[in-house]
Formats: sequence, structure tokens, C-alpha cells
Amino acid sequence: MKNVTFRQLQVFESIARNGGFTAAAEELFLTQPTVSMQIKKLTDTIGIPLFEQLGKRIYLTEAGQELLTASRKITEAFDHFDMKIADMKGIKQGNLRLSSVTTAEYLAPRMLGKFSQHYPGIKVFLEITNRERVLQRIEQNMDDLYIVGQPPDDIELNIIPFLKNPLVVLAPAKHPLAKKKNIPLETLSKEKFVMREPGAGTGVALTKLREQTGISFEISMVLGSNEAIKQAVIGGLGLSVLSKFALKHEIQTGELVILDVQSFPLKYNWYIVYPKGKQLSIVAQRFLDFLLNEGKKIIL
Repeated sequence: MKNVTFRQLQVFESIARNGGFTAAAEELFLTQPTVSMQIKKLTDTIGIPLFEQLGKRIYLTEAGQELLTASRKITEAFDHFDMKIADMKGIKQGNLRLSSVTTAEYLAPRMLGKFSQHYPGIKVFLEITNRERVLQRIEQNMDDLYIVGQPPDDIELNIIPFLKNPLVVLAPAKHPLAKKKNIPLETLSKEKFVMREPGAGTGVALTKLREQTGISFEISMVLGSNEAIKQAVIGGLGLSVLSKFALKHEIQTGELVILDVQSFPLKYNWYIVYPKGKQLSIVAQRFLDFLLNEGKKIIL
């Protein structure tokens, strides 16, 4: 391992993260032959294959998984050192990697924009994806911090609430229930719902509500994004449950309404989470402090 270079580890991490040599070359501004040469040297040094190819997709071997774990620890140590030196020089710089569930796309970029204004030397990488993929990224320790609405119960995490996240029932503006007040929850059992994929935060919330009340909800359509759900509801394909943060534009234009339903809004929070035992980089700690102190002012 003394013959392994930091550049080789950077290339290796990029391939593992992006799932291919071409994407890694683009991310690192290298030619594909250069990427291939770096990986060949690294593989020759290790002595066994680090990747296997199935179709067009690259997967890590068992040795590759072990190297990725070690490589990330090395990268984190260098990032931490860089930030320490930058602090000593009075310069705030470094990298911040975040993952968030898709609904957080309505708030995360705004918070990061304000953060970047305060710390222009910090380079931010934000991955917005579905809840299942965020949980995978947590388990693989791929990022510094994670933004979720429903923290998992089966992963040991530091869980820090930073903003309220009310879940509401939405309907098209001309729906018969649109002007009703204090609608009984039982009434919704007669309606069709358009929802996110299984495992999404809103689905988890509805499942908990069903367990608490015994009232079931008919899911007539499953869609992969909040924007698709909103358009389906506007088109009259059913009701839905989403974070109030996702509806600001459509409520203002009058395309959607929030129904006044008993037990709603469901009271949840946005959370920053990271694995227990993980030492946050100085950059990540700086962002976490910024979020807890300034997050509400930016969003509300």
C-alpha cells in the first residue's frame, strides 16, 4: 500500500461513486485512458481485481469494497487537515457532501445558497434522490451529512431536527372537499390517492396513521417524483399527501388546495442525520451549526 498514490484513490473513489470510468473521467477532468491507467496501477499494486463489469455497469468486488472504506477514511482525514490549515490561515475552504430526499429539493438548495454566500471557498456537492437511495448512501458513508424527513429505525444515527415538516392532504382546486371544514378522516378512505414509491417518507407517515387509526387509504397510482404527483392531482387523478414545503407555488397559483382534514397536518420534522461514531469534518460541523442557527430564517 506504500506504492498507492492519493491520485489513484481519488480516481478509484470517483469510479465507485459514479459507476463507471467515463463518468469518473468527466468528474475529474481526465481522459478515459488516464483513468484506466491509474486503476490498472492500483489493481496491480493491490494484487486482486477491485471492479467487475456486468453489462455496462461497474461493480465493486469484495476487495474493492474494503479499499473504498479505507480510502474514504483517508480522504476524510485529508479534508479535515485542509480545513484545519485553512482555519489557521483565516480562510474557510474545503468540500461539503450532502444527500437529501427528493422533497428537500424545495429547501436544501436555498439553505446551501445562503451558506455558500457566507463561505464562498467551500465547494458543495448535493445529491438529491429517493429515500431508499439516501439510506444506502448512509450505510456506505458516502457523504458528510444527510437530510431526511423520516429517520430510519434500523441504522444507528445521530438525529438532529432542524425544521418543522408538516404533511398535508392536497387536492385539485375544484374538488368537492376543497371548501369543507374539519373533514373526518374516514372520508378520505373513500378517495383515491396518488403517492410516492414504497418506502418514501410520506408513505411511511400514512402507514403509521393507518396503524394508529385503523383507517385505510386506497393507493390508485404510484409515481416517482413530487412534481409528477402534483400534476396528477391537478389532473384529477386523486388526492395525495406531501410536505407543505412542496406546494408553495401551486397553492399561490390556485391549482391545488390543502384540505382541512382531522388529524392533519401530520407533525413531522426535517432532520440532519449522520452515522453514530462518525467524526464530522470541520466543514460539515460548520454547515450543521449554520443550519441550526440560520436555517429557519432562510426558509420561513
